[in-house]
Amino acid sequence: MDPVFSLSNETFKYFLGHTAVVIAKTISVAVVTGFNRVSNTAFMNEEDAKAIIGGAPDGKPKTTPTIDRLKRMHMNDLENVIPFVLIGLLYTATRPDPASALLHFRVFTTSRVLHSFVYYFAVPQPARALCYSAGMLSLVSMIYTVFSHGAL
Repeated sequence: MDPVFSLSNETFKYFLGHTAVVIAKTISVAVVTGFNRVSNTAFMNEEDAKAIIGGAPDGKPKTTPTIDRLKRMHMNDLENVIPFVLIGLLYTATRPDPASALLHFRVFTTSRVLHSFVYYFAVPQPARALCYSAGMLSLVSMIYTVFSHGAL
């Protein structure tokens, strides 16, 4: 039997690819937030505001509605992507059917990409809630699989 955490394991390869996508997406939100901070001279810390040429004249931290929205997006990503990485590893260790695993990973990844899109562009609800729910259902299903393999 091939090692579980090896590129010879189709499920693990799927997991690596989808994990890379959601982590890259999370990093991109951080980069966009930083770009918005610099372009709007809106910094969280006084020392940052004072250090940047053209920064806030009084050196006081400030923000914008877009930056606040990006921060919430980033926090939401961290609250969902980190559990996906950890649960995905546990799930992969159960050696699920590769097609089933691919479905779980695709649902989660697609839901997170769509979630960011609808969050950033303030698409009316229930769009964001549906995206979140699809990703959460994928996580819950993977957790159930781990538990059903006698993890308790």
